[in-house]
Amino acid sequence: MPPLYRSFTLIILLTLTGCATLDRPPAENDPLERFNRSMYMFNDKVDQYVLKPVATGYDKVTPAPVQKGVSNFFSNLDDVVVMVNDLLQFKLLQFSSDLGRFLVNSTLGIGGLIDWATDMGLPKHNEDFGQTLGYWGTPSGPYLVLPFLGPSTIRDTTGLIVDGNELDPIWNKIEDGAPFEHRDEDVALGLTALKVINIRASLLKSESILDEAALDKYNFIREAYLQRRQNLVYDGNPPQPPAEFNEQELFDF
Repeated sequence: MPPLYRSFTLIILLTLTGCATLDRPPAENDPLERFNRSMYMFNDKVDQYVLKPVATGYDKVTPAPVQKGVSNFFSNLDDVVVMVNDLLQFKLLQFSSDLGRFLVNSTLGIGGLIDWATDMGLPKHNEDFGQTLGYWGTPSGPYLVLPFLGPSTIRDTTGLIVDGNELDPIWNKIEDGAPFEHRDEDVALGLTALKVINIRASLLKSESILDEAALDKYNFIREAYLQRRQNLVYDGNPPQPPAEFNEQELFDF
């Protein structure tokens, strides 16, 4: 099991002993808000003093085409996770598209470095085991901010563990000659670090929007994350809340 996922028990223990203080009851969708705000501040400091400076340096020295190739490479590996969850959700047409996408980019795209599939009408999809659980009716559970990993929920954390342990080609030991069969843990850690840095570098230009838009960044990130995950679970068509009954409207003729 990857070191990242061995720490899940520790995360739960930390959740139960969060030390931040609130001057009001926690939000209804965030009963762990005391812990979550503490973890958010921890992650923010890690980003401020470690991740952002490294990502800024990476962005300055790495040509844009190389960054694009790195993004394409990890996106292609992610399609393995997507395809499995396509099947688990019985999205057979989408699975066929994603399989074609993976085969095209893995061959013509030189191991995924070039994304030919999108131009060929095979778009990128986003599926993971957290969405699969939601598809089959599992509630999201409380919002949860994970150390280093950021926003999640109880359901999505379970999905993250399953995807990472069983499906992620970087970490999962695949038999019978599949990619990364003989890689060691150092290589996997290196690839994971590169993936994180590349993602963080891609966000450098857009982070000012968050600074300008949010009085409370924690609330803004929480609501944006929960809305996005709901949209993903329902493929962009989440159920609408029931309309509120207004007695006065009965007499407004």
